[in-house]
Amino acid sequence: MTERSGSLGSWARVAVRLIRRHMRRHAQFIKFIQIGIVNTMFGYGIFALCFLATRWPQLSAVVATVVGVLFNFFTTGRLVFGSRAMSALGPFVLGYVVTLSLNLVLLDAMLGLGVGALLAQALILPITVTLNYLVNSRIVFRTRAN
Repeated sequence: MTERSGSLGSWARVAVRLIRRHMRRHAQFIKFIQIGIVNTMFGYGIFALCFLATRWPQLSAVVATVVGVLFNFFTTGRLVFGSRAMSALGPFVLGYVVTLSLNLVLLDAMLGLGVGALLAQALILPITVTLNYLVNSRIVFRTRAN
């Protein structure tokens, strides 16, 4: 009976470790969403201000992305993934280049369909936010996320 309870104890320890790991990842995702809301509001605010000043949606998207990258790097890296490593800035920026490229393609397509620039950018946000999370969690901050 002791042998069996010892085995059960081992399984229980493994189960507890798995649950803790899952909870850490869940907590990290919740943090990403929270910080992502702040980052998104910041980026969309920059986009809207630039668009209202210039009436040029493509330029506004570029400016919002460039200004938002550093803000997002520090908030996402530090608050979500626990990283202060400046070495992650290069991959982080490259991830944003990919996201910006997709953003511009989708923005042009939606403008071509007659959707207003502010609404189009708001509709594109869920796609770019999801892509940013995947790039950051699986590439940029991968070693810190797992």
